[in-house]
Order: sequence, then structure tokens, then C-alpha cells
Amino acid sequence: MREFTLTAEGHENVSAQHASTFEFTTDDFLTPAGDCILGIEADAAASDVPRDFVDACQSEDATITARLDADGHEATITGSGHPDLTYTNDRSMVGRTSTYVDDRTILVDADTAAGDLDRDLVDALAAGATLTVTLTVE
Repeated sequence: MREFTLTAEGHENVSAQHASTFEFTTDDFLTPAGDCILGIEADAAASDVPRDFVDACQSEDATITARLDADGHEATITGSGHPDLTYTNDRSMVGRTSTYVDDRTILVDADTAAGDLDRDLVDALAAGATLTVTLTVE
């Protein structure tokens, strides 16, 4: 198992309403239109993930998990790897319930999107809580 951890900050515009994705961004702003974004000012983007982690994610048999924690409110999102995952975007990371892949995609076939998250977690993020994200691949 390989692991990678990042932190991001909540923001008053975190709404977590998107039905098919979730996202963390290094950007320092969030508009209400960003309904998949869970955290801003992330200390890492997809391109910062170590190569051995990315290589492990490129197997269709890989299970990728994102554990989220903000002020004691937790969620676990599980998805799959894909041969086309590149982790090359230098601004953000996106998890998807679909199999669509671009340079921001960190996992596909996710069992949870932003809109599915527990509202207590979302409320903590909207209040500005720090979000810790632990990615694992097996």
C-alpha cells in the first residue's frame, strides 16, 4: 500500500453539491460555481504526487481511497485506478464517479461525489476548517 497526504482549507463557498466529482485545488479562491470543490489552497496538486504512487494507480485493479478529515468529521471515498491516469495537473486533483480521465483525475469509479458527502463535514469546510486528505492505493 502506498500513501500520500495533503491539506487544504475550507471556504465559505464550499457547497459540495456536484453529483459526479469532488475536487481539491491549489487556487486561493472559490466561487459559488465550484460546487465540486471541497478545499482550496491545497499544499499539493496532482503533479506533486510521487511517481511510484502514480504508477500503482495506473492499474485497473488498483483500489484508490481518499480519506477526508475536517474538524473530526470524516468520510472515505473509494474508487479505481486507470491506465490513463497521469497525475500531471499542477493546480488540482479531481475524483470522478465516471471513467473519464484527464490530467487532474486521481481516481475513477468513485463510490461518492461531493454531493453525497455528510453535511456535517461540508458545514465544517464551509466554516473554514482545514481538510486533511489521505490518498492510498492498493
